Amino acid sequence: MASQIEIAQQVVESILAQKLKPGERLGEQALADMFGVSRTLVREALMQLQARGFVEVRSRKGWYVVEPSIEQARDAFAARRAVEAGMLREAGIVRDAGKPLQAVIRRLRQHVKEEQAAIDGADAATRTFLLADFHVCLAECLGHRVLCDLLRDLTARTTLVASLYQSTHDARQSCADHARIVTALAAGDAERAAQMMVLHIGGVEDGLGTAAARDPLDRLRASLTPLVRVATS
Repeated sequence: MASQIEIAQQVVESILAQKLKPGERLGEQALADMFGVSRTLVREALMQLQARGFVEVRSRKGWYVVEPSIEQARDAFAARRAVEAGMLREAGIVRDAGKPLQAVIRRLRQHVKEEQAAIDGADAATRTFLLADFHVCLAECLGHRVLCDLLRDLTARTTLVASLYQSTHDARQSCADHARIVTALAAGDAERAAQMMVLHIGGVEDGLGTAAARDPLDRLRASLTPLVRVATS
């Protein structure tokens, strides 16, 4: 039986994988049946997600994944640029203080390798999730636990935006950007890594279109199935 936190986490992961789309309905009873819990527990999880800005309740209609406005989209991208660039610049301070980043670089290179494997495969959901998760992984590897949660939410918001406004940013381009950021970090050039991160996030933002795509609302069960992780040697 799933907990409130696990239900909320699965919804956010499904947003990161673009398996849940903006405007998609989240039925309380369907979720309760799926997770084997009461509707009360589901409602508590949805209220938590509402406070985090991922779902909204519509009068006499129920719960829905939010559809961010273009202004909210710009705010989320701006916040990501500020947080992620600052985090990378601080990594340079940590290195200068004599704390090696070798373990961080190994983990990030492994993550990029997993991204590439997912891109080469046919699992679009895992590919999309990993490309978004790189930014959370970066915060985790650099020891920023508070920023992990913040970046997971910010990245999920920009993922909703990319889905809603039909982003044209290519997955291979994102993976290549990630690899270049890791290379700059490995070379000890944290400032360059920060600048490349700003350009990367800006490129994703620039790829946004203007037309919002609408999907049917009967995809809930398929959307919330757990992700299959990519294993690489």
